[in-house]
Amino acid sequence: MVKTVAVIGAGISGLAALKCCLEVDLDATCFEGSEDLGGVWNFKEEVVEGRASIYRTVFTNASREMMCYPDLPIPEDYPNYLHSSLVFKYLHLYARHFDLLRCIKFKTMVVSVRKRPDYSVSGQWEVVTEKDGKQESFVFDAVMVCTGHHVYPNIPAFPGIDKFKGQHFHSRNYKSPDGYQGKKVLVVGLGNTGADIATELSNIAEQVYLSTKSGSWIMSRLWDDGYPWDMVYVTRFQTFLKYILPQWLSDWMYERMMNKLFDHGKFGLTPKDKFSRKEPVLNDKLALSIAYGTVKVKPNVKEFTETSVIFEDGTVQENVDFVIFSTGYTYSYPFLDASDVQDSNNHVSLYKEIFPPNLEKPTMAFIGFVMSLGNIPSTADVQARWAARVLKGSCKLPPRSLMVADNEEKAWKKKILFGLSDTLQTDYVVYMDELTSFFGAKVNLLYLFLTDPRLAWEFFFGPATPYQFRLTGPDKWDGARNAILGQWERTDRATRSRAVPKSNKMKIFPFLQVLFLSLLVAAVFLLWE
Repeated sequence: MVKTVAVIGAGISGLAALKCCLEVDLDATCFEGSEDLGGVWNFKEEVVEGRASIYRTVFTNASREMMCYPDLPIPEDYPNYLHSSLVFKYLHLYARHFDLLRCIKFKTMVVSVRKRPDYSVSGQWEVVTEKDGKQESFVFDAVMVCTGHHVYPNIPAFPGIDKFKGQHFHSRNYKSPDGYQGKKVLVVGLGNTGADIATELSNIAEQVYLSTKSGSWIMSRLWDDGYPWDMVYVTRFQTFLKYILPQWLSDWMYERMMNKLFDHGKFGLTPKDKFSRKEPVLNDKLALSIAYGTVKVKPNVKEFTETSVIFEDGTVQENVDFVIFSTGYTYSYPFLDASDVQDSNNHVSLYKEIFPPNLEKPTMAFIGFVMSLGNIPSTADVQARWAARVLKGSCKLPPRSLMVADNEEKAWKKKILFGLSDTLQTDYVVYMDELTSFFGAKVNLLYLFLTDPRLAWEFFFGPATPYQFRLTGPDKWDGARNAILGQWERTDRATRSRAVPKSNKMKIFPFLQVLFLSLLVAAVFLLWE
């Protein structure tokens, strides 16, 4: 029977895991290698091996209402999008509010996690840690791995890079635009980080080139009427449309939405698989930088010479000073035995993105090892709530054969939806509803419409904010209803620092849209549950 749990990492996921273990009376101890909590949001000027690293000007891609834990809203005096320093401050607030600091051992690095000799019976793990050069061994009934997936850089082996005389490094080593004035810079990789670095450097560099292998959709953080994109787009209604509409219509609507601000084809950005639901890039400045000419979009790199870059379309850029590889990260857990978590293809294989199906006992869980258009705090909270109950014994996992079969089906579906079978990406609303159904916290939409129509309307058509996942079930949050109903007003207040006359613009849907939505609500009763 599980009583003690080792939580590895005190970032967003580790704090959620620690708190959820305490909720079900598990004795949890968190090991954190640095001197403070926060994980990737604990900004450091220096790059430390084995720890996540961010640059100085990082802001969240998720808005304030979507970025919080489900039972602790971010303070109302914070802006709608948070600088990394405010995220760090909020994580401290969360840790103090739920009295988590007493359970964290700082400056304590986990060296290894190995099965005990009697693991097949006890399910226990030996955890070896190191602090101030001294190692210590502990025995735990279970382990929750919460170290994230932005630690070990992935740099493709481009021909000629070893001959290149300019500086080249991974984006995790980038901290600020200092030192790039008047330089020619190539950023390889069009993801959120690559786009951010390219646009930031475009303000001072002589020229920035942004190389992309397959292109990407670019979304602004601000969407309809200036509201945060995720409050407009990440809704149950949008999810419902995606699965209920014919594929051709869904694809047409998706492309039309992505081209709403500008035609991606005219900017050389249209992704090769344009109907894939691969995560778009959130950036408010890239299109403008391209229009200014300070950023030039280029195809994939073919090879490097001593001073130049040759691209796959045959074009050559001479006298490049810096190359920054924003090419993602590898999924590595050096303190684990790879056979415990990898499948036959040497990929990390997890049931519902949490439990390794290879283990004889379900006493190891991964929290936060997933990406979605939602957010990590609420996802980690839901993952950890279910995982803690599995460890406790109040929830059961299916047999290994069924978990493996589920993983194979999941890989097939991901390839259809996202274009990749090994991506960490998942459909946020569907995934969260699935997990909450495992421990009795999924909201019954039909019952909610019958008992609280106002809340049900906002629940279905409004943003899928984290509060939805603590609305009912075990450890529900009593403030969830009010938080959901007040989310738009709080969002308005965050930007309205100067009083202006109220707009006469109607706040209701046009007649035809209301009629259409009404028909969909009727369909929801029959199809959603």
